Amino acid sequence: MARTEGVLPGGARLADYLTVGYLAFNCPLDKVREALTGCGAHTRKRRDLPREVLVYFVMAMCLYPRVAYEEVLRLVIEGLRRIYGDEVSEAEVTKAAISQGRTRLGWEAMRAVFDRQVSPVAGEGAQGAWYRRWRVMGIDGSTLDVPDEKGNAEAFGYPGGGRGEAGFPQIRFVGLGECATHTLCKVEMGGCRESENALARKLFPSLEPSMLVIADRLFFGYDIWRETTATGAALLWRVKSNLRLPRETVLPDGSYLSTIYTGDRDRRHKQNGITVRVIEYGLEGVPDAEPFYRLVTNILDPAEGPAAELAALYHQRWKIEGMFDEVKTHLREERKVLRSKTPDLVRQEFYGLMLTHAAIRRLMYEAAEHTGQLAEDLSFVHAVRVLARRLPEAGALSP
Repeated sequence: MARTEGVLPGGARLADYLTVGYLAFNCPLDKVREALTGCGAHTRKRRDLPREVLVYFVMAMCLYPRVAYEEVLRLVIEGLRRIYGDEVSEAEVTKAAISQGRTRLGWEAMRAVFDRQVSPVAGEGAQGAWYRRWRVMGIDGSTLDVPDEKGNAEAFGYPGGGRGEAGFPQIRFVGLGECATHTLCKVEMGGCRESENALARKLFPSLEPSMLVIADRLFFGYDIWRETTATGAALLWRVKSNLRLPRETVLPDGSYLSTIYTGDRDRRHKQNGITVRVIEYGLEGVPDAEPFYRLVTNILDPAEGPAAELAALYHQRWKIEGMFDEVKTHLREERKVLRSKTPDLVRQEFYGLMLTHAAIRRLMYEAAEHTGQLAEDLSFVHAVRVLARRLPEAGALSP
């Protein structure tokens, strides 16, 4: 793995003041302070490194994964002072001050800022973001490697169960993403032994009747389907081909109604059943397509969602995998392992990474709105490069 660089390549230029302008535009200082106060993490002593500064530092270090912490913090402070003046005080820039400051900040504060600041980006009726009356969202999960430290190994575990089977401990996370804009609006993280279904359940309070939520076959089960439908959201989930779904009522568009049960006993007694609509289809002439796809939905009326339209819509699920690739590969310059060496700081860095990704995606959506393009048509890699080099100039305008 490449060593962390001590300074920014080529030295610190005006255009390299660390994206602070746009990060502050998306997470204004007053909103950050409100979030910190709300979770009891506001700065208490004047001599402490201001915790609102540390929020921007954690975000910025995700954009500069190979630059030393001290250099990142210097540029964050300078960038904020260019925007807010003396409202942001000078601070000591040392490894010890950063370490102590991040520990005092904690990870819950970064989570609070994320929860306050990140939400679906596309406006009502925005092209590609909606299917009929529903905003198209996706749920999926992934993993990230973290440094091989004892605390991280104990908190998060190794994939496969032991160090000998994997080089690094891992965190597992599940995200609820807006498919059209690639914005991860809600995320839950845990150790690699925690199942994606368990993490996904923590996202359910964020689901709304205005959403249509797409998910892969690994999420489906009677209990989780029942819990998700109770939120009022429309669902379109793939299921395994061997799931027992007898044809009970065939509908005009070729889909059919069936009933799922928690087990054979309920099926025999026809009790506690949930009616679902089943859509079965193939993809002709598509390379690497599977021979057979099977979806279930709680949109029971074909007039509200014809089978062919829902089958086409389901394949937007791959966009959330694209979101994870942006976070894991492009945003972090293909650095495979997070930087933080303790569990709480890993959690803190994770939410900083999510905040930074959301800020870039909002920038891309706004750019697409101005040019008449779809946000998904713009290059995320290009956006990261542009953001890293030019955002301080944008920050010259007060948010």
